[in-house]
Amino acid sequence: MPKHTLPRTLTALALAAVTAGSALAVGATPAAAAKASGAPKYLSASELPPHPSSSWTAGRIEDGLPEELHYCLGDAFLAYDINHRSYRTDLETSARQVVVVTGSAGKAKALAARLNKDFKNCVSKSSDPDVEAEYRDLGTLAVEEGARVHGVATVTSWGAMDISLLSVGRDGRTVTVVDWGQMGGFKDAPVKAFKKTTTTAVNKLH
Repeated sequence: MPKHTLPRTLTALALAAVTAGSALAVGATPAAAAKASGAPKYLSASELPPHPSSSWTAGRIEDGLPEELHYCLGDAFLAYDINHRSYRTDLETSARQVVVVTGSAGKAKALAARLNKDFKNCVSKSSDPDVEAEYRDLGTLAVEEGARVHGVATVTSWGAMDISLLSVGRDGRTVTVVDWGQMGGFKDAPVKAFKKTTTTAVNKLH
């Protein structure tokens, strides 16, 4: 089953420059440490935007950056040990959460700023005439040290349509990225619910 999510959207944007060969050379923090007492907590399946016809299933916490996010965000994460968790429905909607604990609030602030910039710039990298991309800045959220929400929709010349939402949030020295995606356009995106999910994700970083 194809993944009609952020990775497919960005693959369409990047074409041949997709994630192949871009695996991170990062010594990731063991996933067990991410589950330890006092470690940042991840979203549960029930905290994702509700799907109209399918429940969410949460995967286990894994080391490193999910492959789907390498193309746009991989370079920003090279200096950090990170963990992630993936989520899926029975259909073709999926999501991911990445968490990284940096060395200081200053480093976290800089990382969050770069992630926001890199994602926005990623949309403009495509010169493929067969792919039309629309980026929207969906605003900021007043949670802890703040979060920003982005959206990108793509339409290809052969008719494929994909919509993705991505947020970057920070609490002290910890940064989280949450993304959600499926087939469709902005009219199909649960922006309000995704903002609620992002707020929950940042609040759970304590």
